[in-house]
Amino acid sequence: TINALQRAFLLRSCSDSYFENRSRPCLLFQIKRCSGPCTGEVSDAAYAELVREARSFLSGRSRAIKEELAQEMQAASAELEFERAGRLRDRLAALSAVQGSQGINPRSVEEADVLACHQQGGATCIEVFFFRTGQNWGNRAYYPRADRSLSEAEVLGAFLSQFYEDKPCPRLILLSHGVEEQELIAQALSEKAGFKVEIAAPQRGEKRDLVSHAMQNAREALGRKLAETATQTRLLDGVAQAFHLSAPPRRIEVYDNSHIMGTNAVGGMVVAGPDGFIKSQYRKFNIKSTELTPGDDFGMMREVLRRRFSRLLKEAPRAQALPARTGEAPVSPDMPSLPGPDLPGPDLPDAPLPDTSLPDGPLPDGASDSPWPDLVLIDGGLGQLNAARKVMDELGITSVPLVGIAKGLDREAGREQFFLPGKAPFRMEPRDPVLYFIQRLRDEAHRFAIGSHRARRKKDITESGLQSIPGVGPSRKRALLHHFGTLKAIERASLADLEQVEGINASTAQAIYGYFHHNQPT
Repeated sequence: TINALQRAFLLRSCSDSYFENRSRPCLLFQIKRCSGPCTGEVSDAAYAELVREARSFLSGRSRAIKEELAQEMQAASAELEFERAGRLRDRLAALSAVQGSQGINPRSVEEADVLACHQQGGATCIEVFFFRTGQNWGNRAYYPRADRSLSEAEVLGAFLSQFYEDKPCPRLILLSHGVEEQELIAQALSEKAGFKVEIAAPQRGEKRDLVSHAMQNAREALGRKLAETATQTRLLDGVAQAFHLSAPPRRIEVYDNSHIMGTNAVGGMVVAGPDGFIKSQYRKFNIKSTELTPGDDFGMMREVLRRRFSRLLKEAPRAQALPARTGEAPVSPDMPSLPGPDLPGPDLPDAPLPDTSLPDGPLPDGASDSPWPDLVLIDGGLGQLNAARKVMDELGITSVPLVGIAKGLDREAGREQFFLPGKAPFRMEPRDPVLYFIQRLRDEAHRFAIGSHRARRKKDITESGLQSIPGVGPSRKRALLHHFGTLKAIERASLADLEQVEGINASTAQAIYGYFHHNQPT
């Protein structure tokens, strides 16, 4: 349904930070699932019209929207604009696919949410179906962490009490299990919504069929989730074996730096666990030391790790009582499995890049029972590993295993070397699933660090008004903005376009173009 809606309305699905940092359209634009508003491929007015059409369609005006598109297609065809007519035809087909894939469209239910809860293997899934204007507008699976002693009805009741805190409430809520204080919850939701909200656990008829359908989806979703978790568990077992850990790590931190010749340097930390990446705990570190030589990657890594673990010592000193986890000590058994947005499925949307520099404010409360990592991966070889060891020695930390990841010859994937303190470097088998897993961790840290660097560089360019580019002063800045209108347009301009600007010669045009294109962050 989501894919069909993307083809029908061409709305962006990226995060705001990703949207703001694009210099050319992404793959979704190329495969005709996005209209490319990030780079001006569609005007603001035209994009607003797409949003209006989508809202109307989702509000139940599907017939009117399809008629509008059909009329536009016929008009385009009459004017011999066959390419545009073809795009409108594809959008109409996508809308038909949306309506055809809705599966169940109840006759007796106009507006309702259907919630079904299923438990298996100590895990819980709550499947929510949304019905509006008598049509099924999709479903979403949630995996709440709950005490194993709680029944499905108890978990569902607690979930229901919180689910509508930040969501509009329908007039009817159908449940797979009756919950305690059902009438009280309905009264509270009615007061919040401004109209009567009914909560029911139907036992027969069409409404019961809807609940049964949702329950079947909950069973299937939880089965997939458990299979994915089992795969992740096997990978973490392999990581423990490869790096001589006493137990599978439940919190892995991966570090990387990004900069251009030492400018706008940023360190990035990504976190992964049994449920995948934990993006809410990613952190960026704006490198602040004035004593570093430009491009000193080792010095940058030392600063990042010193800031990270100095804070950790202050905020969670109890972790220092743990012995080193290199063969003797078990991983804390009570460390939670936090939900990770990287696992597949509609319930786990991608999150935007956090815009939080670590020095600004405390670590989030309740983010984890223990924020101490069971394994630290450093993107770099022996030099980076030694820089990390030096910081840990200075801070007196012996309980955190360190591993350096050096890229292979010619940066060839699959030829990575791994460095552990006091051990000879080694490689994994090229097709080892554990190697793919570690590559994925390393690549995610690289992506996050580069994204944070680009955001910082863009901010600096905006604040300095292009004057940080060699050869561009106030007068040339004014000429560029007068000619192109916006910073994003300057960033997209070709060399020939830049040379058309009054006062911009070939060498200055090359400097501007190189700043945005050739100088790629590391």
